Amino acid sequence: MAKNEKSVTDLVCDHIKKQKLLPIPVQTLNEEAEATRYFGGDLKEFLTAAKTLGAKSIFVETLYLEDDEFYYDSGVDDEEYLAMNGDFNNECCCGENCKCKKGDKKSKKAEDDDKVDGVLLEPEDLEGLDLSLLRPEIAKFLDRVGECCGVRLTVPGVDHLEVEIFADWYDEFAELVDEASEIIEEDPNGALEQVEAMFKEAEKAAKEEDKSVKKIAVHPPKKSKKK
Repeated sequence: MAKNEKSVTDLVCDHIKKQKLLPIPVQTLNEEAEATRYFGGDLKEFLTAAKTLGAKSIFVETLYLEDDEFYYDSGVDDEEYLAMNGDFNNECCCGENCKCKKGDKKSKKAEDDDKVDGVLLEPEDLEGLDLSLLRPEIAKFLDRVGECCGVRLTVPGVDHLEVEIFADWYDEFAELVDEASEIIEEDPNGALEQVEAMFKEAEKAAKEEDKSVKKIAVHPPKKSKKK
């Protein structure tokens, strides 16, 4: 972003002031403790709604592009993952009504998996995968990490009315992230194969380049004789 270029926060705050409302900078510390109503319209419609609700000011929270947005997030935490798939080292998949013998080392589900040729992945198995491996265009936004990408506006009240406004470049980034995430969610195994194929291609290219360098080193150009 150019030094004199205004951020999306500055632009939105300017617009709020023109509507005779006061922008108040805030920071969300506990989203779960908030009673929030998300607004489905644009900025102009949001400000009209704020006036109708009798608002005299607007909370303004600047949003920033973060590192973890470049990696796949299934939305499933560790506890949920273990609940869905089981911890095969310590317990079986029978749940509370377990009928397995204590000497059994594997659950029935684990034994069934052994009979299957290959592993059927779930999206959560690719948690944390670098999404730029599926959509290389995502990598061009790495230099924007920490940069203001949008703003969250909230009308104060018992039930908070809220809307998020993002910069155009962030909308492009978010669209690419959604596309890469959909690849994983629609076909996790296919996504992994795509990544592995890319690594193999890169490894092959690196070996070819290494061979070329060694060939040049072994056969240096002949020096011309001085007369």
